[in-house]
Amino acid sequence: MSDTKSFFDKWRSATFWPSKDDIEWRHAETVRGLGSIDQRLDVVEGLLAQPGIKNRRMKVEELAELFPRFRPYTTDTPLIRCGGEGDGGYLIPDDLSGIEACFSPGVNDIAHFETDMVERGIRCFLADASVNSSPVYHPLIEFDKLFLGANTQGSFVTLDDWIAGKNVGNGDLLLQMDIEGAEYDVLFAAQESTLRRCRIMVIEFHHLTSLLDPLGAKLIQLCFDKLLRLFDIVHIHPNNCCPPSTLGPFTVPPVMEFTFLRKDRVKKRVPTSRFPHELDRPNVAIHEDIELPRCWYG
Repeated sequence: MSDTKSFFDKWRSATFWPSKDDIEWRHAETVRGLGSIDQRLDVVEGLLAQPGIKNRRMKVEELAELFPRFRPYTTDTPLIRCGGEGDGGYLIPDDLSGIEACFSPGVNDIAHFETDMVERGIRCFLADASVNSSPVYHPLIEFDKLFLGANTQGSFVTLDDWIAGKNVGNGDLLLQMDIEGAEYDVLFAAQESTLRRCRIMVIEFHHLTSLLDPLGAKLIQLCFDKLLRLFDIVHIHPNNCCPPSTLGPFTVPPVMEFTFLRKDRVKKRVPTSRFPHELDRPNVAIHEDIELPRCWYG
């Protein structure tokens, strides 16, 4: 925990930079001064896309060491689809009995997942400062005009403070988060005790092609290492909004939905050997779906 926080604090304060042997100095200069991890990973992705920039990409053998940590597992709890057939629908474990509430930061013009939850009697808390209200109204839905972030100030609130401010008892929670890249700031700032309350998490991770950059890979690895102390990955689905990037045998979709199940809910598990799942559906109906590349589970 301390190593993760130390790296995160240095990253946000712009006091940590790799040596010139690890990364081009002008790369560090480009991202120096940007405050959020989302902004920095966005710049990393942009620089990786520039032609002729080779010396800061990950080595294939480094990726081979990194990728096994992302392996998804099939557990004794089957997956179900909640939230409709397109974008906003997710595969989650059929383990919803006793869930106190669903916390769902990131609001669009649809709320199929949240509607599915309230129809099961699960209270839903929504948050997004970019819109004025929830797209649906229901007695079990509560909306806050706030962004999630690394600190509670102004229009931002941490995941810890947001959950603590709600009267949801001491039972398990479900977290469904799609906040366009800010998930890294939020997860690094979250206390382990808050994450442990979540039985199930569905998180759309952005900027994943930054895994091809040593600095981006280190940051994303630390974020996942924090989660994987508590959770198993039980499903991965690429969002077909944009094409993947490839380095050697490794293909990385920029945006993917990860489903996590807390380890104490898992009695048996085996590595998942087949994708896509029969319940997977494309996020963007007019585009061909992207199958999860074999490097993520092979």
